[in-house]
Amino acid sequence: MQVMVQILTVLENISRSVAINGLLTWEYMESGVDLNLVSASVQQNPYEIYEKLRSKDPVHRMRLIDAWALVSYEQIDAVLRDQKRFICRDRNIGYSNLRTLLDFDPPQHTRIRSLVSKAFTARALAELEPFIQQTVADLIEQIDNRERFDLIESIAYPLPVLVIAKMLGVPARDIDRFRSWSDMVALDVEPMLRSEDVFSLRQNMNELLEYFEERINEHKLTPQKDILSTLIKAEDDGDRLSHEELLGNLVLLLVAGNETTRNLIGNGMLALLRHPDQLQWLRNNPDRLDSAVRELLRYDSPVQLNSRMAAEDVEIGGKNIRAGAKLILLIGAANRDPEIYSNPNQLDFSEPRKAHLAFGRGIHYCLGSVLATMEARIVFEALMSRFPRIRLASEPVRRKRVALRGLKELWIDTT
Repeated sequence: MQVMVQILTVLENISRSVAINGLLTWEYMESGVDLNLVSASVQQNPYEIYEKLRSKDPVHRMRLIDAWALVSYEQIDAVLRDQKRFICRDRNIGYSNLRTLLDFDPPQHTRIRSLVSKAFTARALAELEPFIQQTVADLIEQIDNRERFDLIESIAYPLPVLVIAKMLGVPARDIDRFRSWSDMVALDVEPMLRSEDVFSLRQNMNELLEYFEERINEHKLTPQKDILSTLIKAEDDGDRLSHEELLGNLVLLLVAGNETTRNLIGNGMLALLRHPDQLQWLRNNPDRLDSAVRELLRYDSPVQLNSRMAAEDVEIGGKNIRAGAKLILLIGAANRDPEIYSNPNQLDFSEPRKAHLAFGRGIHYCLGSVLATMEARIVFEALMSRFPRIRLASEPVRRKRVALRGLKELWIDTT
């Protein structure tokens, strides 16, 4: 029986490989370029294929997932701002069947965002900053005497989990489970998954939802000073989040609060280490740290793509897009568009840059952008202060993701 399963798995993989190669060949014959977002080369460095698309076919028909890929800053910016012609409903970029704030269009989106935003007021974030600073200090203290350490495992991974856990009222005893669920549930935004990944995603999602059910019941009985209690009682003109909306947006907060911030810290520090002149410039100009974080977000965006659906027939870049067609918005490509940025492939803190699209644009602009930027700023500031001589110890290891681009390992030498 086991041998038969192995044979069937091999045949399934061969069949899948043949189908993929056939679609990519068709795609290349049409445009002179093919886009396989889950290929190892694209996951390692997507910017090369972005440039090919930009020069050969900037409004590109993807045959693998039957969608249109855009690379232009102006086109992507326009799509993100136009919630009437380009909608989120039925995007089909998800495997869990769980709908979050990102999946709703007005008027539902307007209502839900108004309620969820109550947890992200300036006052709430200001009260959280001392906790973030102390957490970063504690994490750095644990690596203080090491000559080498993995930034991802030591800081970039645990920090966002600890922050979002505190915000959601997760007990310390559950942090490890919380962290594991976050890793798997984040796969829901990836454009292509293997069948075994989909199974694991759904299994972890069910466990996470059961966990949130328990926390919700506890917080209803005994409200706490955290986001979960705020969302439970969030009220606007007599309106409240439904139970399904509450669950969906708790999952969104977990993934967005953890994955994107971890990737921002990891990608940002790697960029600094590979550009020692810019790292030194930042040491000499510490008051420019906030603008430096914005440039790091542009240079290697933690979120590489977004998606929309055409609500009507439209024309983009001379291509006719039918109503119902999916659009893959390559945010990472837009943030390196030479029509918008001079020397777009160069990290440069000294030159003012046009606003990046790493946090999106329009009505779906990231609610947690201020929090993510705050966490990254505090980490970079602490690392530069504590380690005057910091350099890359070995080649980093990338995670096998494309939508949420980040690192698995980033070893740093402090000597």
